[in-house]
Amino acid sequence: MTSAVEQPTLVLNRNWQPVNITPVARALVMVWNGTARVVEPDSFQLFDWADWADQSPAEGELFIQAVTTQLRVPEIISLTGYDRLPNAAVTFSRRNIFKRDGFKCQYCGIQPRRDELTLDHVVPRAQGGESTWKNCVLACLDCNSRKANRTPKEANMRLRSVPAKPSWRPLYAVSQARYESWSQFVSESYWNVNLTE
Repeated sequence: MTSAVEQPTLVLNRNWQPVNITPVARALVMVWNGTARVVEPDSFQLFDWADWADQSPAEGELFIQAVTTQLRVPEIISLTGYDRLPNAAVTFSRRNIFKRDGFKCQYCGIQPRRDELTLDHVVPRAQGGESTWKNCVLACLDCNSRKANRTPKEANMRLRSVPAKPSWRPLYAVSQARYESWSQFVSESYWNVNLTE
């Protein structure tokens, strides 16, 4: 089970548009240093650090136990000085390949532990393949070993989907975890990231 400080917090820009998801620990640091305020989902009231620290958690509500107080876990924060949308490009990275491929092997479809997945070049580097969105996929260790330095066709292996650069969405970094209160700021289409642009 994820600890309270690792829970996700929706980050809005100062115009209340969703721009990111961050762990509660980082969200609270942002509220502490004044770069964000907590948004109360029911009333839309904004709280700075002092006001938020005075709030007592409701029965059954997540909280962080400090030495002398219980600090409510914020579901939503709003930035105080950021009013533009993030760059509309999903950076090519190992981390984003994992997200695009849903942490599953693109050959056999299993979802092993993260340390049992590796990046596979569809056209192997030994054959001139490059590290790009269209040539890299996740593969489990068994499939990667079986494919070796061959193309999927040469290895008689089939990709489950054609690798492509993912469509950009402001909340591309979102994990499956989310709160009902977020639906006031994020439409359902944001959760359905189209990865086959």
